This record gives sequence, C-alpha cells and structure tokens, in this order.
Amino acid sequence: MRLLPDETMGVLRRMEWLARKRMQGTLTGKHTSPDKGISVEFAEHRPYAPGDDPRTLDWRVIARSDRNVVRQYIEETNLRATLAVDISGSMAYTGDAAAKLDGKPLSKLEYAKHLAAALAYLHIKQGDAAGLVTFDRKTRHYSRAASRPSQVRRILETLDTAKPGADTDAAAVLHDVAERIPRRGLVLLISDLFDDPARIIEALHHFDYRQHELVVFHVMADEELTFPFSGYQQFRDLERMAPNLRIDPHAVRATYLERVRGFVKALETACGNLRASYIPVNTRHPLRHTLLRHLGGRNRY
Repeated sequence: MRLLPDETMGVLRRMEWLARKRMQGTLTGKHTSPDKGISVEFAEHRPYAPGDDPRTLDWRVIARSDRNVVRQYIEETNLRATLAVDISGSMAYTGDAAAKLDGKPLSKLEYAKHLAAALAYLHIKQGDAAGLVTFDRKTRHYSRAASRPSQVRRILETLDTAKPGADTDAAAVLHDVAERIPRRGLVLLISDLFDDPARIIEALHHFDYRQHELVVFHVMADEELTFPFSGYQQFRDLERMAPNLRIDPHAVRATYLERVRGFVKALETACGNLRASYIPVNTRHPLRHTLLRHLGGRNRY
C-alpha cells in the first residue's frame, strides 16, 4: 500500500471520475452508455413493435399524431479503464527538483506508479473496472479491466515490482493496446512519450478510431522542461541507445528548449484534435497537486 499513502487517500475520498464519452460496460453505473434502455435521460422515439413493454408507450405523442411510438432513454453503465504505464529507461530520471515522498525524491517512474495506483483505486472504489498495461519497447504486463476489490491489490503489486526497462517503442505498444481492449472504454496513458512524435500521434488516432476516451498524462521532470544546467556536464542516455555526451549546456540550451516546446506542442495539439485530454505533469509538483488540478477540474466539466 506504499503507492497509496494517506495524503493520496485523503484526496481520493472526495473525488470521482465521470466519463465524457459514452461507455460500454456490463453493470449499471453512472456513465452514459451508447445503448438505450430505461433511465432518466430521454434519447428518442421509435415506432412500437410487438413485444415492446406497453409502459414505454408515449401516450401524449400517440394522442397528437395517432402513431404508436415508444420512448427510449440513454442507459447508464460502468466504465472500463485501462492504465497504460511507461516503464522504459527514460522514466528512471529523477532530477533535483522532483517532489518528495517520505523524504525521497520521486523519479518519473515512481511518480507514474503513484498516479496509476491512485487512478486505479478511484475507479474501482466507484464501482468501475480497471486494468493495467506496463510497457517499454513491448508490453511487459497486461491485465484486463476488472471491478472486484482484489483487482486493486493486483494492480498495486504489479506497479510496485515494475523496474525501469529498456528503450521505448511506445507507438507500437499503443497500437497493440488499442486493439486488445474489447469494448469502447477509457485509456489513461502515463508516459514521458519519448518516441517519434509522428508515430505517437498515429497511435493516439488508433484509440479514437476504436472510440475509446483517451487521457494522456505527459510526465516530465522539471529539468527536462527548463534545462537549468550550467558548466560542462556529462549526459547519459538512460535507455542506452546513444553514447554518453560531455557538453556545455549553454551551447545547446536554446536549441534544446525550442525542440522540447515543439515536441510538447505537437502532442498537445494532436490530443486537442482528437478531443482527448492532455495533462502535462511536472514531477516538481506533488502528486496531490496533480490529482486535485485534474480531477477537480474534470468534476466541474
């Protein structure tokens, strides 16, 4: 339970998650379904057919038009959330500005683990289903969404034992995840997205094609966003794809920051075009701040 400290639990007790797209589930819940049934939100009329429940007849319309029609309503359903957590080597980066938990600064991976644990607990607490994918260059773990309370423990155990892996191929993994989710649902991607932006964006379109609601938590360390280094520095590739570099940060800062801004803007714009939620996460901010900022704003949507 170290991934769900008291501070996080205090935030989650007064939060809930409401889907913004229509969901397909197996239980009655609080999220709008694409299917029609008996509910409180009117959808449409349709002609009466033998076998329809007479209680669904709309007598006012029948009296006005002399047509036998029944009322259909939007049915509510539970939500199936899939958490896709990047455990590639670049997620091991911590940085001096990282938020601390129990006195220890959080790497991007540790931050992602705590965030995923909180979101999984939140969904299962409110009666929805949650599943987990961890990946680097390929899928390392996949568990389908389930709503039983024991699913929280399984997800926490998997996250707790996840170690930084190799280089990433996020785009290929995301295509695979989009195909493996059986019904339209919610996909929560937690990653630094250090891959070819064009391939990442193509993979995000796959989720839209499959009618999933997508939320992207783009996790980056403050140093990756601001490049505050001075004096000659030794830079090491955490995914072991490039040789170590000893450079003067002043010589590359302007070019680096320009490319980072372009990288972030391309992903944010793509999410906007797909009507996906793009959530920039700076590990300098405590997890409580991130949860309150996103979930609080979502509940006011």
